[in-house]
Amino acid sequence: MPKNTPQQVTVGAVVAAFLEQCGVKAAFGVISIHNMPILDAFAQRGKTRFVMARGEAGAGNMADAYARSTSSLGVAITSTGPAAGNIAGSLVEAYTAGTPLLHITGQIETQYLDQKLSYIHEAPDQLTMLGAVSKAAFRVRSAETCLSTLKAAVQAALTAPTGPVSVEIPIDIQQTVIDMPADLAPLPVAVAVPSEAALDALADRLAAAKRPLLWLGGGARHARAEVARLKALGFGIVTTVQGRGIVPEDDPASLGAYNIQKPVEAFYQRCDAMLVVGSRLRSNETLKYELKLPRPLLRVDVDAAQSGRCYADDGFVCGDSALALAGLADRLERRGYKADPELLADLRRTHDEVVATLHDGLGAYSALVQQLQQVAGRNFNWVRDVTVSNSTWGNRELRFFEPDAGVHATGGGIGMGMPMAIGAAIGAAETGSGRKTLGLAGDGGFILNLGELATLVQEQCDALIVLMNDQRYGVIQNIQDASYGGRRCYVELHTPDYAQLCASIRLPHARVQDLKELPAVLDAAWAKKGPFLLEIDMRTIGGFKTNFSGPPVNKLDQIPALSPTNK
Repeated sequence: MPKNTPQQVTVGAVVAAFLEQCGVKAAFGVISIHNMPILDAFAQRGKTRFVMARGEAGAGNMADAYARSTSSLGVAITSTGPAAGNIAGSLVEAYTAGTPLLHITGQIETQYLDQKLSYIHEAPDQLTMLGAVSKAAFRVRSAETCLSTLKAAVQAALTAPTGPVSVEIPIDIQQTVIDMPADLAPLPVAVAVPSEAALDALADRLAAAKRPLLWLGGGARHARAEVARLKALGFGIVTTVQGRGIVPEDDPASLGAYNIQKPVEAFYQRCDAMLVVGSRLRSNETLKYELKLPRPLLRVDVDAAQSGRCYADDGFVCGDSALALAGLADRLERRGYKADPELLADLRRTHDEVVATLHDGLGAYSALVQQLQQVAGRNFNWVRDVTVSNSTWGNRELRFFEPDAGVHATGGGIGMGMPMAIGAAIGAAETGSGRKTLGLAGDGGFILNLGELATLVQEQCDALIVLMNDQRYGVIQNIQDASYGGRRCYVELHTPDYAQLCASIRLPHARVQDLKELPAVLDAAWAKKGPFLLEIDMRTIGGFKTNFSGPPVNKLDQIPALSPTNK
């Protein structure tokens, strides 16, 4: 071949080559007749690890956790029609969490598209469905525009507010042979620059405060250095679950994610300003917007539409959080600003009070939390499903120390934790972070993606999954006890014998029925390289001292029993 003759490749190979230029080291999905040209190129090129999920829902969760735990682009690849539908819930989760995720789905041949022929793998109006659960959705219309469409999609996914973006590529276009494009570089990602006047006004308000707090959400994860500058000026820190680790959670200036407890709400009223950065002030982290926050309440967000949402604000800066906080720190440092040092002393007293209350409410399980923290150390991924244990303690403890070390199901859908642990473990392996992944799941959600245990083993993920097994939907039962007069229905679950199940797929497993056994078992499980399932038998050990019964309720939420006349 002459030196300057372009290489002839399939469009599928162009897709693979472009993802390599985006820094994608691993992708997740299920192979199908409608995505084979792309995955064939992955295998031939040998530069991107493809993780064979057992279902598209799991693949989406894996790609989501990979992106969050590596601060990079996640990629999921599915077939069209039912397969694209299977990943919808995972895309909703990624959208809620603001995860930069590229979902590439196949599509039927162009000549049959949108004709409602019941063609195999066809979903009527699939693009509209994907648009509803994604930040944006694109369809590739020709082989010549595939690369430009993918570039636009990746740019959209990575532009704040970040989120999942779906791209349909019809199978005939994937198979088309074209010249390998010369320019495979991704498009630049714009950063929203805050106005100088808005920063001046923000600095004026905060300079007048003696006891200011920063409330940090997921949109501030990349602003760690700028947060540290404000912390050095005496600001106190409280985070959402998404903002955890921006400040190491053993820092004396941090409340961590203890943001809604009664002593914390009282502490807020002893503060004289709060700056909310990159947070949606979500319902479950503000007591359904009834949490009393300090005034003035000031906000920084890259999305101008967030001004005034959930809470009326007393000042708003639109722009990238790192740029805004850097500008604010510049102004306050020039003024020689220092907060009242008693603020942090008060914060520590409040923190210690709520931590003591939490551990008291855990009863015997306080030892479990402490031993998990001890064995995990400081460099680990902490991945959690929606379960009673996570709501009770996992969203606040274990403590971690990096902004991308925590992954949880933000949108509240159960069953995502175990595949998320796989994604985080793959991310750690591919980036060389040295983090072992610690996952937390309940038996109710765990069984939704049970097939992904085979993926966990096949990929030899360095992950310890702690399965809290009470053979029921525990939080639903607690809500029934609290709000439905103790009328329990549809919560008892028939669950596998996990010892036998794990043996059948060669997954190391141990069951703890007495927490006195835990230290030795946990040490051995954590030291073992590769996957391990540690089952905590809550039926034998017992429940928590204080039950978690879901979000706060009022009298209108109390459901009376049916009377004889209205049954």
